Amino acid sequence: MGAGKTTAARSLGVPVLVTDDVVPIELFEQGEAAFREAEARVVESMLAQDAVILDLGGGAITTPRVRELLKEKATVVWLDVDVDTCWERVKGSDRPLAQNYDDFKRLYEERRPLYEQVADVKARDAHDVALAAAGIVVEAGALQRLGDFVQGECALVSDPNVAGIHGMDAQLALGAKLRQSLELPAGEEAKTLTALDRLWQELRLDRSGTLVALGGGCTTDAAGFAAATYLRGIDWVPVPTSLVAQVDAAIGGKTAIDLPQGKNLVGAFHWPTRTIVDPALLQTLPERERREGMAEVVKTSLLAGENLHDPLDVRRCAAFKAAICLRDPHDQGERKQLNLGHTFAHALEAAAAYEGVTHGQAVALGLKAALKLSGRDTSLVEEILEPKPVRVDRERAWAALQRDKKNLGGELRLVLLGGDGPEWDVPVPAGDVRTALDELISG
Repeated sequence: MGAGKTTAARSLGVPVLVTDDVVPIELFEQGEAAFREAEARVVESMLAQDAVILDLGGGAITTPRVRELLKEKATVVWLDVDVDTCWERVKGSDRPLAQNYDDFKRLYEERRPLYEQVADVKARDAHDVALAAAGIVVEAGALQRLGDFVQGECALVSDPNVAGIHGMDAQLALGAKLRQSLELPAGEEAKTLTALDRLWQELRLDRSGTLVALGGGCTTDAAGFAAATYLRGIDWVPVPTSLVAQVDAAIGGKTAIDLPQGKNLVGAFHWPTRTIVDPALLQTLPERERREGMAEVVKTSLLAGENLHDPLDVRRCAAFKAAICLRDPHDQGERKQLNLGHTFAHALEAAAAYEGVTHGQAVALGLKAALKLSGRDTSLVEEILEPKPVRVDRERAWAALQRDKKNLGGELRLVLLGGDGPEWDVPVPAGDVRTALDELISG
């Protein structure tokens, strides 16, 4: 009690089932045993529902049946808060077990071993709760524990560059679970039908297998789509190695490949069973690629209205996106805000045939254009990302922009930043969009 479970759970903005709202506190008058028996029945009923977040009372795990149910049917997040903070929050309340500090502290100490026993994840704050709810592990050294997060046989897919740096560590971590090691081409070439066809044909997993994607955003996008479609869908675990993938591309279950007419035009929503983010992998990242990822970090700072870029906060960036994706897993509403600047970016990348214009460059330019159309200051983007116009065919870029997935009925729709925060599905006159696009193109 008093750990802040309900506040943290509700901060995700998704439906939360609270056992204390259902089990009447008056049952304590009949004794704690009667209360715990009723509580266990409620927990069992709630866990029978699909994809719910369940907020348990602090003493629920003292019932053996509840511990059994949690082990069988739940991912358990322990919000670990010190005893004095908890006491300050509950003292003076009508909670029967929070009437005396010494008794409260004794309960706290008695229950801690049970929390340790049932917890799959120990959380410090609401950001950790969001990550846990989305199945995301952010932990330095997590690559060396990769085998702990993969169930059964698996195939490891990576590109030649990443495989040469981190492939052996991943293979050793997976151990006997690893059945195959496969490769995709580096960069956007991975997101082609040719590359996917080769991967599909080489895979030898059955439907119980897991595809582990080790690499940057292109690898996780392509491998995730392969997993979504192979044998009509198998489990997958992305292990992002680039900054752009750790804070954005590998989170939320969007998978896709490109067509010549545009980026990410063929894909599927296929949520990973786990996403393993090891910030230590960024130590091997070349500075050029680190700057690429900063475009997505700056985008997240703009959307969150918080400084997540200086110093870089991978955990909170990932948690911000995870919470949005939990609320809108299929991109029907607020998840669209994550495309801030990307309408322009994808058009520039397509116009360059995915060569010569990097994703980071394109997103930086797209953010600048979106902010200008929003009537917002562009200095943050200018100072950190230093976007420079790129040389691509203007008409090809315009044609690609008009095919953007967010457009409706031929009307151009953008993500902009309004006075109260991000706005999506904003209709913008074609002339204004074309002018903004042309300003991003040199020559």
